[in-house]
Amino acid sequence: MKLTRRAFATLILLALPLLVFAGPAAKPEPTSGKYLAYVGTYTAKTQSKGIYAYAFHPDAGKIAEAGVAAETPDPSFLVVHPNGEYLYAVNEGPVTDGGKHGAVTSFSIDHANGKLTQLNQVSSLGIDPCFISIDKTGKFLLVANYTSGNVAVFPILDDGKVGAATANVQQKGTTGPNNERQEGPHAHWIETTANNRFAVAVDLGLDEVLVYKFDATNGTLAPNDPAYVKIKAGSGPRHLVFSANDKYAYVASELASTVTALKFDVIKGTFKEFQTLSTLPPRFTGRNDVAEIALHPNGKALYVSNRGNDSIAIYDVASNGTLAPTGGTSTGGKEPRHFTFDPSGKFLFVENQLSDEIDVFRVDPVTGALSGDAQTIKVPSPVCVVFTPAG
Repeated sequence: MKLTRRAFATLILLALPLLVFAGPAAKPEPTSGKYLAYVGTYTAKTQSKGIYAYAFHPDAGKIAEAGVAAETPDPSFLVVHPNGEYLYAVNEGPVTDGGKHGAVTSFSIDHANGKLTQLNQVSSLGIDPCFISIDKTGKFLLVANYTSGNVAVFPILDDGKVGAATANVQQKGTTGPNNERQEGPHAHWIETTANNRFAVAVDLGLDEVLVYKFDATNGTLAPNDPAYVKIKAGSGPRHLVFSANDKYAYVASELASTVTALKFDVIKGTFKEFQTLSTLPPRFTGRNDVAEIALHPNGKALYVSNRGNDSIAIYDVASNGTLAPTGGTSTGGKEPRHFTFDPSGKFLFVENQLSDEIDVFRVDPVTGALSGDAQTIKVPSPVCVVFTPAG
């Protein structure tokens, strides 16, 4: 069969995810069967010292404290390099550029005792950096600066240090109707797509999901065409999660307490909304701010955290991407700012920021239901948890 030029190009684009993932070193499996869990926290006006380390054994479902891994100010969000050797944090407080901007800090990981050794620290080039991710080649860090509303890209050097920024984009546009929270752009999340051709950013102030063409060689960003998709005015989109192969995307909106389902074109980099649902019980009244969103590793259930209602909303995910609410589970604490699955997918770790604890839930992989009979960990002002194999 003879392929047209366009058909051949399409096949190459669809194959890109496989080509991209063949490059970076695979994350090592734990030789001991255990993982290190690192917890990012807020240190300002709390008892926290910085990043905390824990030893976790998924077979036993037990976690044990390993102590303070690194003392560093307001390491709110963390990410581990795919090779498992380095950890990166955004320092949300103003610690660089004469106390004006936040920071991006690199650490090497000691897999034997969980300690982190700082390698270097650079300016985040913005105010209140709140999210950090790594592109699919493992060569670049992507950072969202909330208050200043800009996103930046930094190269990861051969020794694990953070290099000088290769991109810094100030997001602009029409802000939402919430005068207190949407007075300007507020970048809250950024990651590259599975094929690494696009970087997608979520802006709470603009009610937009923005799409950038990502140059994985030079680490640069250029607006896609179209450059964004609008979420309903006043929604305040915060975080996004893609389904397998990026066929669908789900956006958690902080201000409206909703989850929005979108179809994604992996070749064009375009979104199309097809469903929006509440994250709250029907009769709930009072203050609520949505925070985190995540899919179970098997893709069968979607989870969203509510701060105020202090719950995890759960949805079944159909084969066509549509969502069906299945109820909610109390988080066992106050203000679930973030949550994540352990590497086995058997447990959900919920960071209850204002009750200074992480509540661990068992996950039913068939129904998606959560049972809170695992463990509660006391840690000051927890914000984020990441895992890497122990030595």
